[in-house]
Amino acid sequence: MAPAAAFAAPLFPPLTAAGASTFVGRHTPAARTSRSLPTRGRRAGSAAPPARMVVAPAAPPASLTGVPPPTKKRVAVIGAGLAGLSCAKYLVDAGYEPVVLEARDVLGGKVAAWKDEDGDWYETGLHIFFGAYPNMLQLFKELDIEDRLQWKSHSMVFNMKTDATPDADGLIRAEPQYSRFDFPGWLPAPLNGIVAILRNTDMLTWNEKIRFAIGLLPAIIRGQDYVEECDELSWSEWVRKHNIPDRVNDEVFIAMSKALNFINPDEISASVILVALNRFLQEKEGSKMAFLDGAPPERLCAPLAEHITANGGQVLTNKPLRKIELAADGSVAALQLAGGERFEADAYVSAMPVDIVKKVLPSEWAGLPFFSGLKNLVGVPVINVHIWFDKKLTEVDHLLFSRSPLLSVYADMSITCDEYADPDRSMLELVLAPAADYIGKSDEAIIDATMAELERLFPQHIGPKAADPAKIRKYHVVQTPRSVYKTTKGLQPSRPTQTTPIPNFFLAGDYTLQMYLASMEGAVLSGKMAAGEVVKAGGVGGASAFTGGIDKSFTKQAATEG
Repeated sequence: MAPAAAFAAPLFPPLTAAGASTFVGRHTPAARTSRSLPTRGRRAGSAAPPARMVVAPAAPPASLTGVPPPTKKRVAVIGAGLAGLSCAKYLVDAGYEPVVLEARDVLGGKVAAWKDEDGDWYETGLHIFFGAYPNMLQLFKELDIEDRLQWKSHSMVFNMKTDATPDADGLIRAEPQYSRFDFPGWLPAPLNGIVAILRNTDMLTWNEKIRFAIGLLPAIIRGQDYVEECDELSWSEWVRKHNIPDRVNDEVFIAMSKALNFINPDEISASVILVALNRFLQEKEGSKMAFLDGAPPERLCAPLAEHITANGGQVLTNKPLRKIELAADGSVAALQLAGGERFEADAYVSAMPVDIVKKVLPSEWAGLPFFSGLKNLVGVPVINVHIWFDKKLTEVDHLLFSRSPLLSVYADMSITCDEYADPDRSMLELVLAPAADYIGKSDEAIIDATMAELERLFPQHIGPKAADPAKIRKYHVVQTPRSVYKTTKGLQPSRPTQTTPIPNFFLAGDYTLQMYLASMEGAVLSGKMAAGEVVKAGGVGGASAFTGGIDKSFTKQAATEG
């Protein structure tokens, strides 16, 4: 893959603090530990250096209403994940000068990735793009990189729960069994989804399908109002309330819950799964999946950063925030960065994860009701595992739901993604979830636990009875103690809007109040919405729109009206 092009010179002079860098396309790994097993004829990898979903159409791009302001306004965007980069992209499109300040040396936030000594990428997560991601797909179109999405067949593929029987010699040769939900392309939604469910005879009985369909009727009839009301229930509570057999959870929704938020049905809000089902049933290709053709920092974040810098913004790495400095009236006066650097802007957008936001919010704002709900929002732990094998384990070109107690979803990236292509050997990328019990454990312990699960999925290749044993060439483990916010029940009222009581301070991130909850789509949409709020404020009153004291009468309702 060709390296990302160097960016155009920014309109503002570069910041000069020691250690600051302007993003140029490639970065060294962040603080993740990764180990590799010695391999014959191949160098082993070394340790890396320290280092709501309310359903609605795609939000329109932010734009100035009327005549652009006489001078461009500088907006500091704190964080270069998808929310921050999306926000900066739409700000620069609207005539503003965003300066993205990223603490680490790599772009992407929760979609960050790094290269090892062999030139192989390893990522923070297994990132899937759905047809029901309108804002993300629009972003790809605007950047002219739609061809980087590798769309798969319109299916959902689950591992079957089977116990392989050894042959007479005591060895297992049986191939893994899969159950598929195939959505026929010749039918519109929701008929294609209904047919996909009805044609699958492996996982649910007719009685279970009928009882589940009856349970969904209120969501179908009442729509989004009903879905939002269900936030007070966990998915398991919702299932029991509608007298749906527990086996439906066991067969389908444990896997789906872990795929959506890395937690089990007993914890996840019913609204999360209902919104996903709503999208999948309402949009013909809503559940169709695509893989990016390479690592997100290079294939998605780099084009975003190039667009921002080419149009007068900046994307700067190694710029960790130390303190938000306040003016006498309680608004933001400046950002204090590492090394004693002070950065001033007309407006400020926090695109940091919610756990970091809570740490850096000024104590002077602690008593504001607007921020009180943040204490209820916490990131969920997740672990991403990459294992390179010496042979092929599967030929399935798709995301796979493992239905494993430990693993969530996985894919053979040597098949699904051009960057990892290898016709002879598999590279499995697997999501370990729920991961709380494994955070902080050694990579070796995590790999041992993963291999024990893979023995069930691929007994012909893994385990003492494997007839055709596969060997590990190397592996990487990426532990994220706090990832996307944990979507347990009852949290919708705790999510803040993108506008705040502080006239020059805005929020972006999947935890903010937007239509797609904890997802890449939610992050992109939140950034777009935050940019729109900045433009709305700045375009009306010029620079004065970002000044003034704290609005203590501010409410979420006021922020969303009009």
